[in-house]
Amino acid sequence: MDRRLRPLLVVYLKGLCMGAADAVPGVSGGTIALITGIYERLVGAITAVTPRRVVEVLAAPLPGRRDDARTAFFAVDGPFLLVLGAGILSAVLIATRALHAALEADPVVTFGFFFGLIAASAVVLRGQASLDTPGRIGAAVVGFLLAFLSAGRAAAALPSSPLVTVAVGAVAISAMVLPGISGSLILVILGQYEFLVTRLTTFVDGLLGLLAGGSVDAVVDPATTVVAFLAGAVVGLVTVAHAVRWALVRYRYATLSFLVSLVVGGLRAPVVKAGENLPAGWTTDALLAFGLAAVVGAALVGVLERYTDNIEI
Repeated sequence: MDRRLRPLLVVYLKGLCMGAADAVPGVSGGTIALITGIYERLVGAITAVTPRRVVEVLAAPLPGRRDDARTAFFAVDGPFLLVLGAGILSAVLIATRALHAALEADPVVTFGFFFGLIAASAVVLRGQASLDTPGRIGAAVVGFLLAFLSAGRAAAALPSSPLVTVAVGAVAISAMVLPGISGSLILVILGQYEFLVTRLTTFVDGLLGLLAGGSVDAVVDPATTVVAFLAGAVVGLVTVAHAVRWALVRYRYATLSFLVSLVVGGLRAPVVKAGENLPAGWTTDALLAFGLAAVVGAALVGVLERYTDNIEI
């Protein structure tokens, strides 16, 4: 293999790992970035992205703008972000298809698995929270209540519209770049996870069908959701993510207390979603299936935690 391509392949493979983690509530792509040694480079590249540089890169096809575009592209570590993003996208497409099938086949077990992932993540992150000042306690209370009260109600309160999807994408992508905080968990709390997974799967199926001579209509409808989420992700990376990083620098422990409490409060979300799929209520069999799946999810996070035990956020 060409020596110039080998580093890019490594970055792509790391992107695959991050994407697989980002697709699952309770597992953080940021944690995977730490494990694989690219977190600082990723944060540096993301914070280097500015609206001006984005415009300069997009203006590359215009006469006389190629040099400026090239400079801006390399200023944000463009090759790294592009290859890493390709890896993340590849994994997300594969993982969401599997998760969509799991949600369709046995939602109780699937949400039980999510519960275990989230619960174990909260335990792992507990040391990051500090409740030794009124401000930090207040931040923790707000984070917990925000997640707990939103769980199970956000789906009804938030309509499935392009504008909402843009906003959700901005918030979720910001969480995805933080170690320990799962962007997919945010989607579960906001009641948008199943909807977005289904729309993405439908979009991919539509594209495959189009290649086989299918209808364009099967692609256009879900494409609006996918494009809206991606637009929100871009907005989040150049705005919300910067704000989160600023908060971590200025108010580190209060921000971490808020984020960790958000994870704890989010434990209600998979329980509510599982309950919605139990017409007969929480029977002994349902509780057992949910609990066993939760143990498996928690064990997975425990394995990841072994490799990040000495890594600080």
